[in-house]
Amino acid sequence: MKNCLIISISLITCFSISAQQKKWTLQECVDYALVNNITVRQMQLDGLIAEENMTTAKANFLPTVSGSASQNFNFGSFIGNDGSRISRDSRGNSFGISSGITIFNGFQNVNLYKQAQLGLKTSQLQLDILKDNMSLNVVNAYLNILLNKEALKLAEEQIAISQKSLDQIQDLVDAGVRPKADLLVSQSQLATDNERLVNTQNSVALSLLNLSQILQVSKDGFDIENILIDLTNAVLTYNRTNEILSYALANRPEIKNAELNVENAAFNIAIAKSSYYPTLTFGAGLGTSYQHIQGQDDIIPVFDQNTGMITELRPNGFGEQLENNLGYNFGFNLSIPIFSGFRKDANVNRSKINKEKSSLALEQEKQTLTTNIEQAYADAKASLKQYEASSTSMTAQEEAFKNEQEKYDLGVSTSFELDQVRNRLINAQSSFLNAKYNFVFKTKVLDFYMGKSLAN
Repeated sequence: MKNCLIISISLITCFSISAQQKKWTLQECVDYALVNNITVRQMQLDGLIAEENMTTAKANFLPTVSGSASQNFNFGSFIGNDGSRISRDSRGNSFGISSGITIFNGFQNVNLYKQAQLGLKTSQLQLDILKDNMSLNVVNAYLNILLNKEALKLAEEQIAISQKSLDQIQDLVDAGVRPKADLLVSQSQLATDNERLVNTQNSVALSLLNLSQILQVSKDGFDIENILIDLTNAVLTYNRTNEILSYALANRPEIKNAELNVENAAFNIAIAKSSYYPTLTFGAGLGTSYQHIQGQDDIIPVFDQNTGMITELRPNGFGEQLENNLGYNFGFNLSIPIFSGFRKDANVNRSKINKEKSSLALEQEKQTLTTNIEQAYADAKASLKQYEASSTSMTAQEEAFKNEQEKYDLGVSTSFELDQVRNRLINAQSSFLNAKYNFVFKTKVLDFYMGKSLAN
């Protein structure tokens, strides 16, 4: 038992360590968010509600069946089974079953069923919209972590360079070759680099926290797998917006959802107009009863038709009365609307207005999608140019720093001048990183509108 306990604790500990050391891939982050995010799960429950609405709409075509039973106590006079008035206390039971079905109500049930089908499709489209937006948020948060991690790596490299430079200058100052002012400049630069390191460490921590919150997982030990992004031959996949716009207008769930809203509004008009039609229903029922006079046996006299005399007393118990009193009925009911104070007209007009609003909402959705795609394409083009310019600038600053370092080593440049050039290099590297990941995300946005996987 002791050994088993030790093994169990060891396995749990190993599992916990493994979970903390796990590095999430982009695909895992996207998949996890789409399955476990609370908002997504709530939307999935809305889909289940839409399915139940379908069940309700189907039930309108089925007959209703209900049963009834009662226990009555009568004090004083009452009408007996033979129609005579009896002044006795009694008790009785009645049982019945009834059924009804709507034969015609202006096609209201048909339109309600079709509307429920649209509701199910709408629920799925809204879930698709939510999942698309969730995927885009996850990708953006993931790229932000990669950006901050690269910035952190650069900050650590700069500290190593600053520390090495400080050590060299310290030796030169101690040897009397360099003035103490150079040492102060190097110390100041190292302090600046340390501050930059702390800021980038905070940025990494905050970006990891942001993604863990989107995924709704514990932030403790949460980390992602690094992705090598090679933009050596950075180009735009799309030459213009026509291809993207054509695909998006035909396939984006936002547009399909708006189209279904227009169709749903048309059904609301048909449902409102159904109130102008008569309603025809069919009903049937079956019932029986039992009565017992307090203090008497359940018997019934049998009379001779010729003499009118009682010839015998027959048992008239519970079973006999239920059988003898059994009766049934069926019939049709036609309800014809004549005047309702113009309420029906108002409902129809209101439904027509709502359909116009839905049509305008569809047009607005198309315009919004067109604007977003054109803006995304312009942003992608601008980010590509920014990436190319920042790449050129960083290359130039690297050469400038290399040249300044050589001059400094030869003693023809000061520490201040070297640090000035190095700060320009650091700024160029930072701009390059921002431009790089900005371009990657902007191209992901275009892929988003083309329905492509964002995790690739």
